Amino acid sequence: MLKFMMFILFMIPISLNKKNFWMVQVYLMMISFFFMLLLNNSYLYNNLSYFMGMDLISYGLIFLSFWICYLMMMASQNIYESNYSKMFFSLNVLILLLMLFMSFCSLNLFYFYLFFEASLIPTLFLIIGWGYQPERLQAGIYLLFYTLLASLPMLISIFFLYYMNNSLMYYYLNNVFNINYLFYISMLLAFLVKMPMFFVHLWLPKAHVEAPISGSMILAGIMLKLGGYGMVRVMNILLNLGLKYNFIWVSISLVGGFLVSLICLRQVDMKSLIAYSSVSHMSLVIAGIMSMSYWGFMGSYSLMIAHGLCSSGLFCLANMSYERSGSRSLLINKGMMNFMPSLCMWWFLLSSANMAAPPTLNLLGEIGLLNSIISWSWLSMIFLSLMSFFSAAYTLFLYSYTQHGDLYSGLYSSMNGNLREYILLMLHWLPLNYLILKSEVIFLWL
Repeated sequence: MLKFMMFILFMIPISLNKKNFWMVQVYLMMISFFFMLLLNNSYLYNNLSYFMGMDLISYGLIFLSFWICYLMMMASQNIYESNYSKMFFSLNVLILLLMLFMSFCSLNLFYFYLFFEASLIPTLFLIIGWGYQPERLQAGIYLLFYTLLASLPMLISIFFLYYMNNSLMYYYLNNVFNINYLFYISMLLAFLVKMPMFFVHLWLPKAHVEAPISGSMILAGIMLKLGGYGMVRVMNILLNLGLKYNFIWVSISLVGGFLVSLICLRQVDMKSLIAYSSVSHMSLVIAGIMSMSYWGFMGSYSLMIAHGLCSSGLFCLANMSYERSGSRSLLINKGMMNFMPSLCMWWFLLSSANMAAPPTLNLLGEIGLLNSIISWSWLSMIFLSLMSFFSAAYTLFLYSYTQHGDLYSGLYSSMNGNLREYILLMLHWLPLNYLILKSEVIFLWL
């Protein structure tokens, strides 16, 4: 794992030259393919070096980080063309990638916490530095304070854990001592805010709407997955208390997921709608992990990877419309089928992935999650069926509202997508539909 860390570190000087913007992107693609060769069908930790190593769940999420960062550079051609601090932008992307890489491959809970928090800073720079509206400052502050406030108790409980256990390596964290509910809450709260769970989700739509396309992609693609990954890692210590208290989070998630689906149906901003749909999907993931069953862990991991690709692709599409029309409003971006006919197919493919149609990875994840949550409690069927129905409803709402209807009179030219945009969308959509053929990697990592 050290070789990849050095690879990213040595890319930093390259990014400090104006002419090397696309060079960094090519290197990110290269590192993705190098990493692809490391796939090892074993549930044990492999590639150990110092405090780093990975098992299959880390592998998938690190690979997703490389992939999304590579696509972020591709989507941000505007920054390159307008020459808007492009060197600082590529530097920022690399530092963010380094932080994410380190958080996913740390084998020590404290290191994970350290890099988990450090990844906030480059994200904040992305939102405040390259965002669109003046409200981006408020969105950045929301993001910072929600996450920091929730994760400070976690730092204290990590120190307590070290005091009790004399080790913070994941491998040695077992359910040995009886702990109290304060430890349980402080360990989980940071991850629940990061996911985000309903009630503590207000930073997410704000951050997404104000972020540039690269910020939205990394937020939806990777940052939300840090929470799920952390929960999977610490659930091992919290088994006893989890059996008593997990029903609280499952209930909030199921009811919240349904309510957020209803909120989606009354959005007028495309980005805002996609951001709220992320909250709805992540609530399923929380419920799956909290059911503490094999299916729940598998399904939640599967849906995390699927959502990372699908949501990121939808943000790219919304950004393409935004770059053409200068607005993200559904009222202005309607009838796009006449205006950008070729992009209509990509809207359809990614929207159908968002509502978990076969053969996407989302379908696999949702089947696993439905299995686990219904086996946890029969009553959850009510809210699960409502969520499934309304997730299809708001995705159809987004698709039909943007693609069909009269063209807005202010749009007069006909501008289709260019090659870069089609490649960008294809690289989101292909792995999403291809990975279901290789689903043992996603379903057999425990």
